[in-house]
Amino acid sequence: MKTTGSQVTIAMDGPAGSGKSTVARRIAEKLGLLYLDSGAMYRAVTLLAIQEGLEANSPKLIDRVKACHIAFTDNGKTILLNAENVSVQIRTPAVNRRVADVAKIPEIRREIVEHQQRIGAEGNIVAEGRDLTTIVFPNADFKFYLDASVTERAKRRLAELKTQNVDATLAAVEAEIRARDEKDTTREHSPLRTADDAIVIDTTCKTVEEVVDFIVEHIYGSEAC
Repeated sequence: MKTTGSQVTIAMDGPAGSGKSTVARRIAEKLGLLYLDSGAMYRAVTLLAIQEGLEANSPKLIDRVKACHIAFTDNGKTILLNAENVSVQIRTPAVNRRVADVAKIPEIRREIVEHQQRIGAEGNIVAEGRDLTTIVFPNADFKFYLDASVTERAKRRLAELKTQNVDATLAAVEAEIRARDEKDTTREHSPLRTADDAIVIDTTCKTVEEVVDFIVEHIYGSEAC
């Protein structure tokens, strides 16, 4: 790990359900770094669109995004939209269905990316999402790409929904994930892809602890530290 006084940026990408959010949060806690959940920011904007009855490509929504304030507290565990805690609301099925359509709008992506770069300007951050290693932090000190089978990702998402008392079936969640993957990887602006210099980790048969330990060991053992 870099010595005191230096800055480190760890960027992590991957599709829905790959485990990147949980892993990134654990790593941030272990290393004493700031955790940035980029997906939560797009979810917050999607919630804003739903609340105001706006379509993803609405000029009014773009104006609202430019004017809104998105912030994290409790080291990334809580997200505030215009000072309101929306941590639970942004994880609902309604947001899940629309977030990919909102996230593909170039003007919205531009605003969110600039905001993320401002947050990460001083380093000492673990940031995860879908374009963190390729667009937001292309010069990150460490880059990882987490992936898993669609079925495994659907099982994880279904378990999460059950904790929220949301009725769903594995087949429905799997179909939703496949649709999200298609939108994320084929969108024109900042599509989900693996950075050439990212370390790819298949989390299908790995526990969160195994993935976290692998990444932390790599960071501490790297000559770049």
